[in-house]
Amino acid sequence: MNKQELIAIVAEENELSKAQAGRVVDSVFDAIVKAVAKGDGFQLIGFGTFKAVKRAAREGRNPSNGETIKIPATTLPKFTAGAAFKAAVASKKKCCKR
Repeated sequence: MNKQELIAIVAEENELSKAQAGRVVDSVFDAIVKAVAKGDGFQLIGFGTFKAVKRAAREGRNPSNGETIKIPATTLPKFTAGAAFKAAVASKKKCCKR
């Protein structure tokens, strides 16, 4: 599924135009990105948790010449699936009311 398919589903299930549904979907994604970028987590009970995690600086190898390089510390987004999401995927049943 891609973003346009998600927008079509949101529009159909909520009797919205695709433009309105697109704005709703964009607002949800923006809220998640802003919360995680700020350092706050974003938890949707049953679905999962989005959070920022710090990765320490480390040494790596340049694959083309084998030379040791320094990889700087960084902060990355992480998603952890919730119990209901994991159960739905494991049992291959639909998790939602679609």
